[in-house]
Amino acid sequence: MEQDSFEDFTKRRDATLDAARPAAVAKRHEKGGRTARENLNDLVDGGAVDEYGQYAVAAQRSRRDHQELIQQTSGDGVITATGPVNRDLFCAGRALTALVINDYSVLAGTQGYFHHRKIDRMLGIAAQRQLPVIMYTEGGGGRPGDTDVLVSAGGLNVPTFHRWSALAGKVPRIAVNHGFCFAGNAALFGAADLRIATAASFIGMAGPAMIEGGGLGSYHPTDIGPSPVHARNGVIDIVATDEAEATDLAKRAMSYWQGKITDFSCADQTALRDMLPSNRRMAYNPLRLLDTLFDVGSFMNLRPEYGRSVITGLARIEGIPFAVLASDCRYLGGAIDAEAAGKAADLYRLAARWQLPVVSLVDTPGFMVGPDSEVEGAPRLMAEMFTAGATLNQPIVAVFLRRGYGLGAMAMTGGSFEVPICAASWPSGEFGPMGLEGAVHLGFKQELAAIPEGPEREAYFDERLGEMYQRGRATEAASFLEIDCVIDPADTRATVSRALGS
Repeated sequence: MEQDSFEDFTKRRDATLDAARPAAVAKRHEKGGRTARENLNDLVDGGAVDEYGQYAVAAQRSRRDHQELIQQTSGDGVITATGPVNRDLFCAGRALTALVINDYSVLAGTQGYFHHRKIDRMLGIAAQRQLPVIMYTEGGGGRPGDTDVLVSAGGLNVPTFHRWSALAGKVPRIAVNHGFCFAGNAALFGAADLRIATAASFIGMAGPAMIEGGGLGSYHPTDIGPSPVHARNGVIDIVATDEAEATDLAKRAMSYWQGKITDFSCADQTALRDMLPSNRRMAYNPLRLLDTLFDVGSFMNLRPEYGRSVITGLARIEGIPFAVLASDCRYLGGAIDAEAAGKAADLYRLAARWQLPVVSLVDTPGFMVGPDSEVEGAPRLMAEMFTAGATLNQPIVAVFLRRGYGLGAMAMTGGSFEVPICAASWPSGEFGPMGLEGAVHLGFKQELAAIPEGPEREAYFDERLGEMYQRGRATEAASFLEIDCVIDPADTRATVSRALGS
């Protein structure tokens, strides 16, 4: 190779790196962000990557000097590559990941002609090689200034959104966002299997210019879709402090799909015996229970501010990954409202896509009822839980901690107590077609009405309640084969592991 030729190559290559753009890098750091290449390096722990389209520039040769394009539109605002994620934990074949990292320091990460083509190419590689995808979505949406494109009128013949969505159920797709994410960028973020965003994210299906252009008023970018809003409405699965934590969370989330790990520990399992209050009507913090049951530090809580009567997440037992569904009696007494039902259905769908077994920890009085619940779309959203459970292609292990009542309890086990490969209960388990108190009020309505209000009526109510509790306690349910077994809470981990054949 001629020396001049090689020097030209190295000069062109180096122009794509952070060192060639000190002003842009400094500006990014001053605002508390990281560069796209810093995120890439962190994702692969400094490992080697194969970068695609590294020398692309914006399709604006007809309006800008070529050297200016090289200096100011490096990569056309996105890095696309394949590289190893969690290579210290998994073999090369399992670690290899398709990486798409928008570069906000280049034209605000907007989606230009070659920008889209680079992403399309990487998504095609992911489909062809069955690679998981991690995508950083920061950017301002479509870019109208690419004047070199003469074969499109509206710029809508773009395969990116279809290719990204078509990967659902074929490979894991994790989206990470920091900063502004509008229009097409937001569509890509929202379509991911799992969505991580920093606290400084602003995500909207239109940015300020599009909103104002549509006659809908003038807004500052920070008025549109801040993280606290999207944490509450379920758009964001996990809110991270910054890009470093978001990247760590993305790697950790990917590891559940990548498989079993051998380095794990757990808390003393006998602590589970005293985890529930002696008074069956009292609430407790199920997160303490989950942290005790699962491998230390393995539980990843998804959408904690949304659908709060149900907890969903990812975790491990003896290094084996699975999806988690759990009741939270601190909210609505553990009753599953429409929002929580949709959240649980999404967990079933994620488990199916990522091929993860489900462990369901049940303590619910059933579905939330009443006129307000119907306004929220209860019949459709609650039924989605049954549909998602029925179409789940992974095993479920159900553990009843306390209350297993009505259709809600059935939905927590995939739609029927016969669905789980093991339906176990702690001794505190209690079962019935509806909550015991409600069953007494309904079943003995006439008898209660005939007794004057006061101690005598209360005594009659408590007596009937006690009778129902005895008929519905865990050992009785097991004697009728409604559940498979009653277990010592300290044996929960072992029961789950044996049921999953591990």
